Amino acid sequence: MKALILAGGRGKRMEDLSDHENKCMLTIHGKRLIEYSLENAARMEEIGEVVIVVGYRAESIINTFGTSYKGKRVSYVIQKEQRGLVHAMECARGCIDAEDFFLFLADEVILGGRHRAMLDLFQREKLFCVCGVFPQPDLNMISRTYSLICGPDERIYRLIEKPRKPFNPLMGTGNILFRGSIFDYLELTPINPSRGEKELPDLIQCAIDDGEIVKLFEVCEHYINVNSTKEWRMVENHWPTDISNL
Repeated sequence: MKALILAGGRGKRMEDLSDHENKCMLTIHGKRLIEYSLENAARMEEIGEVVIVVGYRAESIINTFGTSYKGKRVSYVIQKEQRGLVHAMECARGCIDAEDFFLFLADEVILGGRHRAMLDLFQREKLFCVCGVFPQPDLNMISRTYSLICGPDERIYRLIEKPRKPFNPLMGTGNILFRGSIFDYLELTPINPSRGEKELPDLIQCAIDDGEIVKLFEVCEHYINVNSTKEWRMVENHWPTDISNL
């Protein structure tokens, strides 16, 4: 199994903080943002290689982490145009080579991760995909990622990218387990009319609509997706003890 970390975007909402650095190289409590994903990947013995998709300020990431991280081989894929997460995955298709993989986003901070148990579910039930979720009582926060509609068996039937009115406290994260055949749905994924790019929830929805079984899994104790200067400062100063003002 491989890990795929998406780190190509600049992070325009980080303002001047990302003028000379990819936002995933900013520090959070003395650790680069991307390292939270790298560490979660490195803890899993089933993962033999970490593939990082880089784009903006790629040389900084490559020069910092080189070809290995805590015993895991590291390789890189260049995303020449920053056209969203699905496009970044498409760029890495050749490196994944139809293997199952664990997706991570380089701008997410996850503490108290349960990735090992998530993988156990994925393998035990032979699922097509498992979406890591975080119980978020503040529904406004869910509008920044994606929401899910699921049945009592935690099977997901619908995913909604950045919902205007989230209807339950399930906040989708970028920590997702995939079968390698998810790439078969790339061409079927529609382009989001408001953002002009393909969205990750829509990619997964194509597989669901095709009858594939996708389930959710509560992946961690603390989660935040760092997308703006305000979020970065709040996380650096208060998180995880107090993010009520985000």
